[in-house]
Amino acid sequence: MKYLRLRLIILLALLASFSPPLLGNILTLFLSPELAQTSERREAEADRLFDKGMEQSKVSQFREALQSWQRALTIYREIGDRKGEAYSLGNLGNVYQHLGDYKKAIEFHQQSLAIVREIGDWQDEAGSLGNLGIAYHFLGDYQKAIENFQQSLAIKREIGDRQGEAGSLNNLGNAYNYLGNYPKAIEFHQQSLAIHRDIGDWQGVANSLANLGNVYNSLGDYPKAIEKHQQSLAIKREIGDRQGVANSLGNLGIAYNYLGDYPKAIENLQQTLSIAREIGDRFGEANSLNNLGNAYNYLGDYPKAIEFHQQSLIIARAIGNRQGEAHYLAYLGSAYSSQGDYPKAIENLQQSLAIAREIGDRQGEGISLNNLGLALFKSGNLNQSETTLTEAMEVRESLRTNLKDTHKISLFEQQSDTYRTLQQVLIARNKTDAALEIAERGRARALTELLAKNLPSKSNSPVTYPKLEEIKQIARQQNATLVEYSLVSSQELYIWVIQPTGSIQFRSVQLPQNTSLKDLVTRGRACIIYSDQCRSDTNQILLDQGDLVKLNDDQFDDPWQIVKVNAEEGILTLRLFDWEEGVTIHRPITDVKKIIDSPHFHRQRLQKLYQLLIQPISDLLPSDPNAHVVFIPQEELFYTPFPALQDEEGEFLIKKHTILTAPSIKVLDLTHQKAREQDKKQWKAAKKNSSLVVGNPTMPKVRLLPGEKPLVLPQLPWSEDEAREIAFLLGVQPLIGEQATETAILQQLEQARFIHFATHGVLDEITGLGSAILLASSPTDDGLLSAEEILKLNITLKAELAVLSACNTGQGRITGDGVIGLSRALISAGVPSIVVSLWSVSDSPTAQLMIRFYQNLGNTTDKAQALRQAMLTTMAEQPNPRDWAAFTLIGQAN
Repeated sequence: MKYLRLRLIILLALLASFSPPLLGNILTLFLSPELAQTSERREAEADRLFDKGMEQSKVSQFREALQSWQRALTIYREIGDRKGEAYSLGNLGNVYQHLGDYKKAIEFHQQSLAIVREIGDWQDEAGSLGNLGIAYHFLGDYQKAIENFQQSLAIKREIGDRQGEAGSLNNLGNAYNYLGNYPKAIEFHQQSLAIHRDIGDWQGVANSLANLGNVYNSLGDYPKAIEKHQQSLAIKREIGDRQGVANSLGNLGIAYNYLGDYPKAIENLQQTLSIAREIGDRFGEANSLNNLGNAYNYLGDYPKAIEFHQQSLIIARAIGNRQGEAHYLAYLGSAYSSQGDYPKAIENLQQSLAIAREIGDRQGEGISLNNLGLALFKSGNLNQSETTLTEAMEVRESLRTNLKDTHKISLFEQQSDTYRTLQQVLIARNKTDAALEIAERGRARALTELLAKNLPSKSNSPVTYPKLEEIKQIARQQNATLVEYSLVSSQELYIWVIQPTGSIQFRSVQLPQNTSLKDLVTRGRACIIYSDQCRSDTNQILLDQGDLVKLNDDQFDDPWQIVKVNAEEGILTLRLFDWEEGVTIHRPITDVKKIIDSPHFHRQRLQKLYQLLIQPISDLLPSDPNAHVVFIPQEELFYTPFPALQDEEGEFLIKKHTILTAPSIKVLDLTHQKAREQDKKQWKAAKKNSSLVVGNPTMPKVRLLPGEKPLVLPQLPWSEDEAREIAFLLGVQPLIGEQATETAILQQLEQARFIHFATHGVLDEITGLGSAILLASSPTDDGLLSAEEILKLNITLKAELAVLSACNTGQGRITGDGVIGLSRALISAGVPSIVVSLWSVSDSPTAQLMIRFYQNLGNTTDKAQALRQAMLTTMAEQPNPRDWAAFTLIGQAN
């Protein structure tokens, strides 16, 4: 008989394309003579039904295929053909996957798996595990999906099935792509691609290239995605794979759609549709129509979008594709919502939700609830919208259970819109306190769980988000004013101020048209760091005191410093740095040829940020400059240089307030608990070598960008002086030069009370986990202590303070869980107070600021106040905030 091999299904993102089934070998059953004729006839009938099911599935007649394979299964069971039974069960599972009934698919795959294990067929066991993984993936149980894919991969490698190994790697790559772990996804797809090329499997090469294209699409690198899809398309055309050609054209259409090239997107998607109709692929036809609907929706042609979505829905219902039906109803609902027809939007989204619940698609249920809640909000039904969005939040949170930290973060990124919309609904209902609870619930959840594991009192308790009374209690316990920001839309910012008394006030800020907070923060920082970048974005900058300028007829190499500006008479008072105090000259303003540097380039942007972030709540902030203010930013606001924000009179915020930051109120509470659990008596009795100070290590080779040659960064002599001085203040010997190896540092890291690194830092903005501090290398390490390595140490650090006196150590990948990078890794490892930098800092001013910080710590236990005073002292000598405002204290002041 002919058997369908249980080959792994290759997932293609968005188009959900499945690899075609393969025919197995003809097997002969040896039966007793007297039963042979009857058994042969029964076997032939089962084979005929089996083949018929295959032909029906190829043209998307899934309901008919189910009937054929169910009848074949009955016969195989009657004649005792275990392998035929296993293959029929596997195919039934595959069809239920096509139809979107994943629970039923899992049931059949598990039955098939049990039989192939019983008869000892490893090849088919691997196939069943792969198909189980795919079903779990669509159900939203990503951990089980990956576990099954890994088991399948292990078997394929054990039996030397290179093609199967490549298929398992592809499935793992797709799973990690969905979870947002793009480097790992690329790694698996590249391994798969290498195997396919090695064995000459051009179909596999094309699939791997397509999957790589999908990852680059997820990363937003659309040109690279298009390049990979075009390579895949060329191969599929060469080998005559019409189904594959359709898939590649569809993926190209989706990439062009994201790129904003809608005509090209539509052109490719129409070709996909033509091929699907030509080869009778009803499943692909429905998908193509749906993607065309999305393209026209982006174009704003809502009637045409609705027309295409309706056509895709008709086909999904005709072939019995329940999951497709649910998805197309959701897209149709969104198109009606875009058109402003909310009753029809709600009607379609409710139908989509009902199907998702019926087939057990938790991911689809969460999406439908979210979209339905949004439509209800837009229609003005606030009560029902609140209920629906709350359900959406709970369903989506359930999908993050038992996932790894990085997977929780990535999945949350796809779900954060629910928290934003629910906050808007609650504010519209004047429930400002409830909205604060949701704002807090929707941030730093994964970090909270990591932190709790390191607290003995919390390690076995479920982590909950803080309710209102707990938020008030945390403000009292911190004796600080907490300021929580929430970016609910591109045009609206919510701010809550929680006083040390527990009193809570809410303010809403409408952002001016065409004003992007992200751009303001980015350009504000650029103005601080790079004066030429700031100037090029402004047509005119007025000269001000402290500016360094060159004159038209300049005979001196050094720039002139402006001492005074007489704008009315157009006269400048100037001096050179090496002149005696009080010696100046006067020149007309028109003699200025060029501004070399200025502490005021940044003023306009920093004042604009102040107007949006601080001015609306300035009356709620403490008047005592020594009182603590804890800013809890979100998204791009994590990179805001709060100390350098300036009011309308040009006064910096650090002069008015003692500033800290935290990823969330809950994290602030957990770092406080961590600080309390530190054994203070242990530190008093500790030996002098209980601190770790590192400065100017012998720099290792480092690759700053993927594909670039490794290079050695320059040494930092001021960092060495910084480390020696700080080590003296702490009573320890610093690790300098070749002594500062990664291995030597890891031996001291766990027990250190204070941790101070004065070195170079490298930034990873893609995953954040590659962000690292540079140390000396040794035969056993590469000299890069990355965020990922710190997390993998799986230790609880005893330090009460860690200072990363290097470039960009407070940066990383911005997510709903905060900034993924070095600071998060150290907080996760149990350090309650962290000082990090927001930009590339200069060697000399940083050394001076850090030495003053530790000198101040000798007189106070208040780390925030020690840092503030160090900033103010440095500011008096170096007025440009570039030299004093880069550092921020995250976590606890005491």
